[in-house]
Amino acid sequence: MTYDEDLHDRLAPMFTALCVELGFCLHDKGERRVVEALPQGLDAAVKAVFQADGVDIISAPGDLKRAVRDCLKAHVRGVS
Repeated sequence: MTYDEDLHDRLAPMFTALCVELGFCLHDKGERRVVEALPQGLDAAVKAVFQADGVDIISAPGDLKRAVRDCLKAHVRGVS
């Protein structure tokens, strides 16, 4: 896992959207986990979001998982 502080800063709008729109208000350490997971793909990043918030991804509704994935995808697309 790699951590890119600049990427983390550019993804601030994504973390705001996760909090405001979906209720996943992650602390700095949780956000860092998501940034570290992104190079492994969106699914890994979605898993990191749920883990950082203490939510069991297995029992989470499919619509919620999809919404988190869509949020990540929308924000990561424009950031490289």
